[in-house]
Amino acid sequence: MANFDLGSFQEQISSQQRALPPIETWDPDFCGNIDMQIKHDGSWFYMGTPIGRKALVKLFASVLKREGDEYFLVTPVEKVGIQVEDAPFIITQWHIEEGELVLTSNIGDVLKVSAENPIELFNDKLTGATLPYAKVRRNLWARFHQNAFYQLAELGQEQIIKGQSHLTLASGDYRFSLGTL
Repeated sequence: MANFDLGSFQEQISSQQRALPPIETWDPDFCGNIDMQIKHDGSWFYMGTPIGRKALVKLFASVLKREGDEYFLVTPVEKVGIQVEDAPFIITQWHIEEGELVLTSNIGDVLKVSAENPIELFNDKLTGATLPYAKVRRNLWARFHQNAFYQLAELGQEQIIKGQSHLTLASGDYRFSLGTL
């Protein structure tokens, strides 16, 4: 298992308000896996202990990268593997702003649902249920918290897509399915 220093990341917490680092341009050597896990409920654990500091979770999330079905924390010189039970983020809040659906994740990411930040149906890796997920950034997705999903479902309209009845919503000109009926 790779050696990983949580303390070095804490020094960077004050820079958390800056733009996301350009991790897509970083290609460091793989240094092994660390004992870090993002649970199904969106909570983060290191060596079996919850990471309670939201600023630290946000910092780790800012350097989270997905390659295929694997997740990594990356810096310009290091890449370590972590475990993600389903999706790394959870959509916990939503509102409508000028006809567009605006979502907020459990770590504070805010995104407008659009073709750039679509909603797609995937199978929950833990339950197997087909659920809507929102693309947050860089091939990283968020599953809807049950409360947010049910609130949005109340606004949905039935629409036939590829011969199946779906519950759909629109965000601006972008229309998406919350699931089949």
